Amino acid sequence: METWSERARLWLKRLPIERLQNPAPVVAVLRLAGVIGQVGPLRSGLSLARLADPIQRAFSMPRVKCVALAINSPGGSPVQSALIARRIRQLAAEKDIPVVAFAEDVAASGGYWLACAADEIYADANSIIGSIGVVASGFGFSDLIQRIGVERRIYTAGEKKSLLDPFRPENPEDVARLKAVQAVIHGNFQSWVRERRGDRLAASGETIFSGEFWTGQKALELGLIDGIDDLRAAMRRRFGDNVRLRLAAGREPWLRRRLAFRGEGADGLSLLPASWADDLLGAVEARAWWNRYGL
Repeated sequence: METWSERARLWLKRLPIERLQNPAPVVAVLRLAGVIGQVGPLRSGLSLARLADPIQRAFSMPRVKCVALAINSPGGSPVQSALIARRIRQLAAEKDIPVVAFAEDVAASGGYWLACAADEIYADANSIIGSIGVVASGFGFSDLIQRIGVERRIYTAGEKKSLLDPFRPENPEDVARLKAVQAVIHGNFQSWVRERRGDRLAASGETIFSGEFWTGQKALELGLIDGIDDLRAAMRRRFGDNVRLRLAAGREPWLRRRLAFRGEGADGLSLLPASWADDLLGAVEARAWWNRYGL
C-alpha cells in the first residue's frame, strides 16, 4: 500500500516543473482598428481616452517580451494619432520593451502615423500603406440656396471666425488659411516619419510624402515597412512556438456595456442612449474613410 509520502512524490512528478521554471514568453497584442478620432456627431473612434488603459495594460503584462500593434486603420485625426503614438513610445522607453507593428488591410494616413510608433513595421503584400498627407473636404451649397430663395445670415465677433462657409462662395483667403494649417500638420507628419524610419526610407521625400499610398510590397521597396509578415508567424519565429499572444483590452463600466450608452456626463455615465441615427451617421463617415483606399 502506497504511503502518503510516495503519493506526494508521484503527484509532484506530474507537475509541469519545467514550464514553471521556464514560463512561456508573452507578447501583448494591442489592436488599433478603425477610424482615428471622432466619427459622426457622438461616436468616438480610436482616441487616447479610449486606448490609454489598453496601452498601459499591454506594457504591464507579466513576462511581456514585446508589444505587437495590430493596425487596421484608414486614418483620421492627426492629433489623436500623435497622442496615441506618443503614449506608446513613452511606455516603450520607460519599460524598455520593443514594439512591432503589423498592418492588416490598411495602415494609411493616421494609421501609418500609429505604425511608426513601432520599432519595426510589417504588412501583408496586399496591405495599403502610406498616404502621408493631410486632407480636408466638404461641400458648397451657395448656388443651391440662391435657386431656392434662401438667404444665408451669419454674424461673427472676429473677422477670421468663419472659415469656408459651405453656404457662401469659396473665399480664396479662407482656402489659403486652411492650406497653411495643413502645411504645418503635414510637416509634423513628415518629421515623425523621418524620426522613426530614419535611414530605412529608400525614396525621396517628394515621393514618400506626396500623399500617395501603395501596396505592402511596394512600401517595402520604399522603406516604409521592414518586411512582409503576419503577427502570429513573426512572433513565433522570434520567441518560439510556445509564445503566448495576449490581447490587451480596456474595461468599460458594466452599466455602459449593458445599456450601450454614448457620451459621458459628469458622473461618468452616458446622458444619451445610442440611437440608430447616431450609428448611421458614424457608419457613413467611417465608410468614407475606408472608401479612399478602395475598401
